[in-house]
Amino acid sequence: MGDDVGVPLEPQQASSLTRGPEVVEAVLGASRVLVAVAARSLAEVAEEVTLPQYRALVVLAAMGPQRAVSLAEALGVTPPTATRMCDRLVRKGLVRRRGARGDRREVRVSLTAAGQALVEEVTRRRRAEIESMLAKIAPEDQAAMVELFGALSRAAGEPPERDWSLGWEL
Repeated sequence: MGDDVGVPLEPQQASSLTRGPEVVEAVLGASRVLVAVAARSLAEVAEEVTLPQYRALVVLAAMGPQRAVSLAEALGVTPPTATRMCDRLVRKGLVRRRGARGDRREVRVSLTAAGQALVEEVTRRRRAEIESMLAKIAPEDQAAMVELFGALSRAAGEPPERDWSLGWEL
């Protein structure tokens, strides 16, 4: 992004960019930066939690208690993989399993207070590091990032970040 931020592209320019490797390379570069930020913020707080396990905690924080099959779908893994991941997170005291009200056969996975605290602390650390990086980027480029990353998140089906203390029973 540069001086022509906010200047609409001609249709032929826009279509050539979407088919060109420049967009893919730009997103890959941003992805590497954001994965590094996530890994650093997670390593500082909980070395025993892997990035995939943390992702499961974030999904539970964003979507509330889930059946293992629903969690697997949200994570893009098989149900047995999600179940094994939940087993590990239960042993670490970060999630718990409970029978659903009205149907004890249905088991839901939810965050414990420790799991909620871990997600909040890692998010706080990530936010601080990202804010530091963004301070070095021009405001008009930041505005463009809001639109572009929002579009990318929507295209990926990423749930929006929300206040994770919405009163779910944990």
